[in-house]
Amino acid sequence: MLCAAKTGASLRVATPAGYEPLPRYRELAAAEARSSGAEVLIGNDPISAVSDADVVYTDVWTSMGQEQEYERRRRSFQGFQLNAALLARAKRDAIVLHDLPAHRGEEITDEVIDGPQSAVFDQAENRLHTEKALLCWLLGGK
Repeated sequence: MLCAAKTGASLRVATPAGYEPLPRYRELAAAEARSSGAEVLIGNDPISAVSDADVVYTDVWTSMGQEQEYERRRRSFQGFQLNAALLARAKRDAIVLHDLPAHRGEEITDEVIDGPQSAVFDQAENRLHTEKALLCWLLGGK
């Protein structure tokens, strides 16, 4: 959210009520967006967020360390699944991203993560090379 605001990108975030980014981050993003010309919108409607998007990015509903919240989060995020119907609201050539690991059938369906618009596994491969380069740099390698 902060990177989008700093670079002048347009970002729409959809999350169930009560799961929005913390106010301090929303304020930081709003301040950066004013100076960069970015548009950062946070709402509770996944259809509105995805409509006419170039890129659709999703993430797990329950991260490591939040396992005790699993059932509550599963109920709260129910309408936020990235499936073919929701993806159809994005641009025809939109790409799909996910930082993995994915919980197939929860935040994303098999047909989307394995579909022709998915760049999820290319994203993971590129992240691997970035992490290797960072590790080499941190260890003083060349």
